[in-house]
Amino acid sequence: MSGLVIRLAAYERFLLNGAVVENGSKRSSLSIKTPNANVLRLRDAIHPDQAKTPVKRTCYLAQLILAGDGSQEEILGPLLKSIEQLSQVFMDNDSRVLLTAASEAAMQGDYYQTLKALRTLLPREARLFSSGSR
Repeated sequence: MSGLVIRLAAYERFLLNGAVVENGSKRSSLSIKTPNANVLRLRDAIHPDQAKTPVKRTCYLAQLILAGDGSQEEILGPLLKSIEQLSQVFMDNDSRVLLTAASEAAMQGDYYQTLKALRTLLPREARLFSSGSR
């Protein structure tokens, strides 16, 4: 069984199935063996006030499930709809691959991988917004 490996800095915090866990004084790696465990690094978390762009709002939806602040039943539909809307904007092949991966991971209940794929779009979205403001 492979699982998810998380590399942590000293005193880094993350959520594991809704519980805040803090690393000790040294860098370490943890292997999460339980399938579909909900893991969210707090340094990667998006505050609700920061979810002001389409990609950030979509990331925030996946994050709600990972943090235990929303159920899969209530959020999966809006999450998939939001990913579909992003696919109407991000037309390049690389973005399409990421959006497909995010959608498939969400349908399989793997919200960590969903968020990971979506977060990769954040720099692309920032470039789109900066080029549009010129």
